[in-house]
Amino acid sequence: MAGLKYRGAVGIAETMAAQVVTGAPAGLFERVELVPVPLSARRRRRRGFNQAERLAEALARRTGLRVNDCLERTGAGRPQVGRDRTERLAAIDGTIAVRLRAPPPPRALLVDDVLTTGATLGACAAALRAAGSR
Repeated sequence: MAGLKYRGAVGIAETMAAQVVTGAPAGLFERVELVPVPLSARRRRRRGFNQAERLAEALARRTGLRVNDCLERTGAGRPQVGRDRTERLAAIDGTIAVRLRAPPPPRALLVDDVLTTGATLGACAAALRAAGSR
């Protein structure tokens, strides 16, 4: 994961996707669209790609599912690394939204490269639910 995220080794996404698909519970990939967790515009420019989007694309190739890049970061997007759970929850609050002109899917499967406290995924899920997605 660190190779993908910090060193640009985008090929690692294929290995990660293979592991996810192999270990996924039955039914996980039924009637859903893959929604990558968004990066801030600044971080995406600096990194040159969104690692969650690369992972979602690799999963799509293995499952035949559609990638729906319907979420965006709306805040300044300070890194979550090094923060405790309380700080992560406060920092992410209100910084994820559904893009205008990018309707969310009826059922979404969020894709991110790492899960620490769940703060970012929770914010993404809340934005999707508020827009009518499950």
